[in-house]
Amino acid sequence: MQDRSKIIFGNVISDGDYRKAVKSKAKYARKFGDDAQAPHPAIVVENPHIGPALGVRDIRIQDGQGDAPFDTEKGVIVGNIRMGFGHYRISMAMASAAHALGYQPYWMDLNSYSDTTCTKVIGAQNDLYSLGSRISQKSKLFNKLVWEPMNYEGFRKLSYNSSDQKNAELMAPVFQNVPKDIPVIGTHVWPAQAAIHAGMKYVVNAIPDNWPMALHLAEGSVHTIQTHFAYQGYRVLNGMRGDEVLKPMPEDSLVYTGHYIDDELVRNIESDCAERMARKEQGKPMRFLLTIGGAGAQKEIFAAIIRYLLPMIESGKAALYVNVGDYRNVWDELVREIPGLSGVSTEHFEDWAETQKFAAEAVAGDVTGVHAFYHGNIFQAVYATNLLMRSCDVLVTKPSELAFYPVPKLFIRRIGGHEQWGAVHSAEIGDGTLECRDIPHTLQMIELFMNDNVTLRDMCDNIVRNKSMGIYDGAYKVVELAMGLKNK
Repeated sequence: MQDRSKIIFGNVISDGDYRKAVKSKAKYARKFGDDAQAPHPAIVVENPHIGPALGVRDIRIQDGQGDAPFDTEKGVIVGNIRMGFGHYRISMAMASAAHALGYQPYWMDLNSYSDTTCTKVIGAQNDLYSLGSRISQKSKLFNKLVWEPMNYEGFRKLSYNSSDQKNAELMAPVFQNVPKDIPVIGTHVWPAQAAIHAGMKYVVNAIPDNWPMALHLAEGSVHTIQTHFAYQGYRVLNGMRGDEVLKPMPEDSLVYTGHYIDDELVRNIESDCAERMARKEQGKPMRFLLTIGGAGAQKEIFAAIIRYLLPMIESGKAALYVNVGDYRNVWDELVREIPGLSGVSTEHFEDWAETQKFAAEAVAGDVTGVHAFYHGNIFQAVYATNLLMRSCDVLVTKPSELAFYPVPKLFIRRIGGHEQWGAVHSAEIGDGTLECRDIPHTLQMIELFMNDNVTLRDMCDNIVRNKSMGIYDGAYKVVELAMGLKNK
């Protein structure tokens, strides 16, 4: 196995940073073991949740009889982890595009194999990240001194990638019995790194966000990015070792693709934007979609938005979708805290067929009141937002992976400094607002959407124009790139 922690794109890692990387792997190996010599049988099973919609099948690391053999001709693996909803959502976009292009998407969640060292290492790091995220929302001092700098500059350092690469060696065994000639699209860097360490032949590393960080590097793969800003930063490894001028990434290691978006959203951009403008012109309730993840992070902002909108909801001027993902407690807390909310709300809980039916009928139908969505299954929890996006007028979200979606967006305060660049990019291409960093500015933007005749129309026009330029075609291009690697 090549030691990818010593030299990264021709840039030598210092002895001290390399020793730290080695110690990091050793720490996890002591805690969780090293199962490189253990058998890791791999089977393919149907995914009952998004399989029917996206053609997805799951790769399980377990004994047993699979539902189908691996398709080494048309198969493409979407390698992911659950770390928040973002990477799952990007994975769904890749699966949707692969399915639309006639390929067989395989879902490989490295954070779902509970008996493996791989999942234990990922789970431990995920727990730390989630804890830091929650603390950052409660402590301005922690956010300023620890969380923002870590997300903005800590993960940017080349030395951080060195440690990640070493830890990923413990994740590689899950690919042991997966056919090596099936292309892999990693929607988080760890599956991409693990696939490279495991000897998978064709690996694409789909980088999220719009702030170049060494965290996202998986040398040996082809890296894809969604913006030209990110392309420039990654190509020269900008700022990844202070002011030092580093050796750049080779030109064949980095490809601009555009935004990673689901096929069904891209296909319907023109008609969905036309429906939005028709509702606006006819004075129908303006529909806001609040998507709440991260164990309810930023709940106080969403509560303020709901309180502000309630009178307009009751008078028929606004309507509201609230997707709390798989956090039922968040909805229960909102109902307790906001008088009158339950009286105008319809709960769509745990009935996936009913959620799909509501979302489909809402695209061209009428919607009033508040509609709350909760699903305990992670696939349904994430994908519900994608279904509801088509019929909403404005998506209210932090500027994370949703910053790239082709729907008018109102950006609330970020979680982590790197996210701010998603809002900047969206505002520049005209499909989202500036980042509203406090509640008063958030409510001001809602008022603009509601009462002026420019904001919504401008975003809809820009979304249609962006589509014509291929800005939202990234998922298709990533899949085509991954499959094309086999034919070189």
